[in-house]
Amino acid sequence: MNYKDYYNILGVSKNATADDIKKAYRKMATKYHPDKNPGDKVAEEKFKDINEAKEVLSDPEKRKLYDRFGKDWQHYKDAGAQGGFDWSKYARQQQRGQRSYTYQGGFEDLGDIFGGSGGASSSGGFSDFFETLFGSRYAGAGAGRGAHTRRPRGQDATAEITITLKEAYTGTSPQFIIDNQTIKLNIKPGVKDGQKLKLKGKGHHGGDLYITVHVKEDPHYRRENNDLYVDVPVDLYTAILGGKAEVDTLMGKIKLDIPAETPNGKTLRLKGLGMPVYTRPGHFGNLYARIMVQLPKKLSKKERDLFEKLRKLRSK
Repeated sequence: MNYKDYYNILGVSKNATADDIKKAYRKMATKYHPDKNPGDKVAEEKFKDINEAKEVLSDPEKRKLYDRFGKDWQHYKDAGAQGGFDWSKYARQQQRGQRSYTYQGGFEDLGDIFGGSGGASSSGGFSDFFETLFGSRYAGAGAGRGAHTRRPRGQDATAEITITLKEAYTGTSPQFIIDNQTIKLNIKPGVKDGQKLKLKGKGHHGGDLYITVHVKEDPHYRRENNDLYVDVPVDLYTAILGGKAEVDTLMGKIKLDIPAETPNGKTLRLKGLGMPVYTRPGHFGNLYARIMVQLPKKLSKKERDLFEKLRKLRSK
């Protein structure tokens, strides 16, 4: 296994916090995402490394093993070496010609040493693990009567993805890479920020993949559940006399009727123009438009005179 400096890949220090790693991952993943670099093999490989680095460094146990064992950390993880048994001490004793330790049981019992009830294995079983540590002549240690190898157990995996509010409205199908497999995720309209989606069998070795969806804050809309809130600028004359104002919705622009003498800050409800209700096609929340009256600026002398006349009329 070639050594990969996961800290360098994400551009963080070895003392980086979990938040530092998360922020760095989002920044790098956005930059090298396949959707932004179609056909770019270099960016695709970079994206794979970024996901691999995030998967290891965001997991406290994996990160601990990586920091300790470097390129060989995967062997220790797969064999369950995070337990209390000091394998380095055992290896040194063997090298000095001290007495050997022979295990007479099968792999099921050996699992207890590693902290598991049914044993743990890498892709090549415990023989590969012993050979990695002590050399080929110890590869058979522990392979007592009734010993057998086990296939890797499925492990659940987690991932995060960030989409825009518009994508949450329409639904989207982004692609990403995990364990060297490209996965297309179908996100239905109406997904909420922080919502977790499950992809069965897409984790490690057939485990499940849990994806947390983050919806970026939109500069124009504020979302509350399935409802949207937006500020609509309206000129003073339309607010006083009535008329129409243009409103941007996620479905497109519409003309909103402004009643005469509409006060600043009044909120008008636009039924059914909010977010889609997740997994309920045809159902939508509402859009609430807050009227923001815009006062005229740089009045001409004639305009000021007219306003003065209005003030006098109102004061009578």
